[in-house]
Amino acid sequence: MSRQLYLECYSGISGDMTVAALVDLGVDQAALLQALSTIPVSGYQVRISRVKKSGLDVCDFDVILDADHENHDHDMEYLYGHLHDQFHEREHEHDHVHEGHVHEHSFHEYDGTQGCDHEHNHHEHTHGHHHEHRGLPEILSIIDQTQISAHAKEIARDIFEILAQAEAKAHGVPVEQVHFHEVGAVDSIVDVIAVAFCVDALGISEVIVPVLYEGTGTVRCQHGILPVPVPAVANIAAAYGLKLHLTPDSGEYVTPTGAAIVAALRTRENLPEEYRIEAIGLGAGKRQTSRSGILRAMLL
Repeated sequence: MSRQLYLECYSGISGDMTVAALVDLGVDQAALLQALSTIPVSGYQVRISRVKKSGLDVCDFDVILDADHENHDHDMEYLYGHLHDQFHEREHEHDHVHEGHVHEHSFHEYDGTQGCDHEHNHHEHTHGHHHEHRGLPEILSIIDQTQISAHAKEIARDIFEILAQAEAKAHGVPVEQVHFHEVGAVDSIVDVIAVAFCVDALGISEVIVPVLYEGTGTVRCQHGILPVPVPAVANIAAAYGLKLHLTPDSGEYVTPTGAAIVAALRTRENLPEEYRIEAIGLGAGKRQTSRSGILRAMLL
């Protein structure tokens, strides 16, 4: 059965938010965790749980990295400096009310190509930890080795190829020479493969995304301060005609992975005049911001 998916990106979109919203639509969690267990990388665990955000019961998908792979993507003090104080006054975003599944990964280490550091979104602290900066060929090889359907592999490949093209444009190099943290990070790999699995499992044939809400200001990365939207997001939006709605709220709400997911999946931007809602999924973001940090997905 073919289905329409509507993504309401009022609080932006990221990889983990998308996975959580799709899982909340009814994806078999055990099947998802089994598929993710076949990814030939290590250094992480996956936790699916329920959290409270803005008083709502929301699904949370968390890729928990070990010390050698931690990228401090949710370190608000690092990302936004003094803005962290005003964000901290909002509700705590990660208030777990009951835990879901936990799956630990202990597979062999994938020997990814080491290359230049990436300079934005999955912003890493420099604490002397080892980080893998894989290139696109290594990522595509990981996808091919993962035990998911051919259709899911195609979706995952499309997302990463869009990311690589955006990064190549930002850095002024050929796609083949792009080796960067955003695509190479373990959590990005898991998020994208999980999104691909969920879309395939739900039988989604059309994806409707009218607009992406984005913040303003700047965000800190490993090599300095970048404007919001960050270059990769701006490049993806320009290349694929994505509409951005700039809010007055400070912060980065659309991540490169989130923008690439939309670019790869979207088939139309307008909702039908009339529709019935078959299911609703709410996916939690983890950064503390002035918005709710919830991605709402609806099966129509």
